Amino acid sequence: MTRTAVVVVDMLNPYDHDDADLLQRSVREVVRPLAGLVRQAWEREDVELIFVNDNHGDFSATREQLQHRALNGRFPQLVAPVPPPLDCAFMAKVRHSAFYGTPLEYLLRSHGVDVVVLAGQVTEQCVLYSALDAYVREFSVRVARDCVAHIHADLAEAALRLMERNIRAELLHAAHCLNH
Repeated sequence: MTRTAVVVVDMLNPYDHDDADLLQRSVREVVRPLAGLVRQAWEREDVELIFVNDNHGDFSATREQLQHRALNGRFPQLVAPVPPPLDCAFMAKVRHSAFYGTPLEYLLRSHGVDVVVLAGQVTEQCVLYSALDAYVREFSVRVARDCVAHIHADLAEAALRLMERNIRAELLHAAHCLNH
C-alpha cells in the first residue's frame, strides 16, 4: 500500500524580507486550499503531516517561537489558517530544501512513505529544491499546485514545468493529492 506524506514548507513566515510584498499576494491565493489540504491530511491515518520551516537564522527557535513570530509579523492572516497541529512532525531548516540538514528523509523512510506531496512557499525556491531532493531520494513527488505560493509568477511556472518534466512530479490540485 502506498503511504503518503504532506510536507508543508515555510508557512510560518513573518514576512519581514525583501520579497515579502510580492510573496504575500500569492500566499493570499493559496492559503484557503492549503488549509483544506492540511486538515484533510491531519484527519487521515494513512497520511503523515509534516511541517518544515526556515528558522530564519535563529538556531534556538522552537516551533512555538517561530509560530509566535509569524503570527506577530506583517501578515498574520496568512499564517493563522495553517498552523502546524501540536502533535504533528515539525522540523526547522536552514537552507532551501526541506531535506537539507533535517531528519526529514529518516522520518519518511521510518514511516514507510513512498509519495511526498509538497505545499507551501516559495514555489521557485524551497518547494523546487525540496522536490528535487525528494526525487533524488527516490520518493514519488506530487505538488499541490493550488497550495504553492511564488514571488515571481514566471519563475514559478518554469519551476513547476521543470518539476513535472525532469523529476516526473505530478502537479495536482489539493483536492486530488491524497485521492490519486
